This record gives sequence, C-alpha cells and structure tokens, in this order.
Amino acid sequence: MEKELSLEFLRVVESAAIASARTMGLGDRHKSDDVAVAAMRKEMDSVNMNGTIVIGEGERDEAPMLFIGEKVGAAHHDHGHKYPEVDIAVDPLEGTNLCATGEPNAITVLAASERGGLLHAPDLYMEKIIVGPSCKGAVELDAPPADNLKAIAKRLSRDVEDLVVIVLDRPRHEKLIADIRAAGARIRLISDGDLSAGISAAVIGTGVHAVMGTGGAPEGVLAAAALRCLNGQILARLVVSKPEHHERIAQMGIKDPKRIYDTEDLAPGKKIIFACTGVTGGNLLRGVRFFGEGTRTHSLILTYDERQVRFIDSVHLEKRPDVKVVFY
Repeated sequence: MEKELSLEFLRVVESAAIASARTMGLGDRHKSDDVAVAAMRKEMDSVNMNGTIVIGEGERDEAPMLFIGEKVGAAHHDHGHKYPEVDIAVDPLEGTNLCATGEPNAITVLAASERGGLLHAPDLYMEKIIVGPSCKGAVELDAPPADNLKAIAKRLSRDVEDLVVIVLDRPRHEKLIADIRAAGARIRLISDGDLSAGISAAVIGTGVHAVMGTGGAPEGVLAAAALRCLNGQILARLVVSKPEHHERIAQMGIKDPKRIYDTEDLAPGKKIIFACTGVTGGNLLRGVRFFGEGTRTHSLILTYDERQVRFIDSVHLEKRPDVKVVFY
C-alpha cells in the first residue's frame, strides 16, 4: 500500500495546498477551507484505492465533501478492478485562520492506513502531550508540567531552561502556561495549528521539544500517524464534559471516556502513510510559491512500514510551449 499510494497522496495534499494558497491573506477563512476541500476531494477520487474517510470535516458536517464515512477513490467509479481498502484521515487545511491572515504554519494534511488502522475519533477536544523519539516513554499525561519538563531535559541532556514548549494560546491554558514558565522552560504560543507543532516536536533541529495542552481530537489522530512514522510519542485523553459528548463517543464505539491513549492506540495501523504540504511557510515546511513559470511546493511524506521520511520540493510547470525550469 505504501509503495502504491504515497506519491498519489502527495499529489492530493499538493493540490489542496496550491488551491488554498491562492486565498492566502484575503481574510476569508471559509473560502480558504472550501477550496482546499474541493481540490483534495477531486484529486482523491482519481487515486487507485477503495477509500473511506474516517476523520474528515466532522461527523456533523452536512456538506457533500469529505464527511466521515464518505467513500473516495477510483474504486467507486471503476468496479472492474480490485483496489486496496484504505482508511483516510484528512485536515484539508490545518490552520484556516493562519492561511486567511497570512501567518506561518498552515498546512494541508492526509493520513492513511489499512482498514482499522486509525482511531475513529469524535470531533471533541483532547488533552495532549507530544514529544520526540529521545523522550519517548519519559512523560506522563497526568504528571505536573514541571515533572515532565525535568524528564524531557534529562533525556535531552540539557537544562529545563533550554527547552521550548509549544502551547495553543487559549484562555483554558492559563494555568498550564504559568506552570511551564514557573518551571523555567520557554513557551512558543501559537494561535492555531497544533498538528504541525506536534510534527515539529518529533524532528530534530526545529527548536521544539514538546507540545502540551488541549486541542482537537481529530488532529490528535493525525499527529499520532505522523509520530508512528517518526518514532515520537503522543499521550492523549478525550475531554468528555457534556451529556452529548458521551452520546457521540458511544456512537463511535468508544467505551471508556477516561482512557489515556498512547500513539499506537490512536494510530494502530501496520501500513501508515502521512502526507502534508506547506501552505504558508513555517518551522518544518516552506509555503507555496507562485512564479511566472509555475508553482513550487514543499511537502513531507512519511511511511511507517518502509521507514521513509521524504521532504519533497516540487515545481509544477505551466503548460506553455516556452516554459523554462530554473534551478534555485
């Protein structure tokens, strides 16, 4: 599956990134998201697979695009061939506000696995802590931030004061932020996009050592797929605080609302592909660049079974007879 589909999924996230990048800075977050979804869905229907969306635009989304349970891929208009069965999680534009305002770290994202390889997470909040390979097994979700920071610092052979933790800038994180600062670590507050932050924590050289706080559960599953490939770790627990939340998790087959999920619980697949393309430039990926001869994209493709990490710099040339390729 990984050999057959990884470059096909690259094409999917590239198309979504180019479409949404054309709306960058226009201040219309809904338009940015809409064009990304439309481009992603169009490309996905040409991929040689029998795909099912398990994480999409939300289980309550009534739009006919990438809803949970939707069937995608060539198998649904070509019944004469047998195609691989694939579960797919997407975030057509992670950081819609970032794209609309021209801020860094907006990306288009897709994760895929064999059937049953991704948790069918409800569209709820989730408590999370994410660390890279060196700190795998050193942290606990319910431990005080100071204890986790000491454990991370020990694994990295540095002082707590040298650590950088990414936290979403939300009122709900006021105490967490205070605790991290009291422990001596530095914080990089972000307005949106904890998925790209989680990936950065698992890649050496990004200057990010951990991600802490509460964010979306679907993004947690997508992050887990990437972290399986990068040998990082996410620990997470759903935030179930209302009667309707209990109903929704029951509908999705989740029996224990207090369960702490590890990386392999969120993304247990044996064949995992993770693909993302930068829309606006960030810590990990450059954004889409438009020029006279075409468009340039920067993407990351991860495969679990093949253990491949590919940063792909693509130039998409205009279809003109006089088009030129420039090396730079």
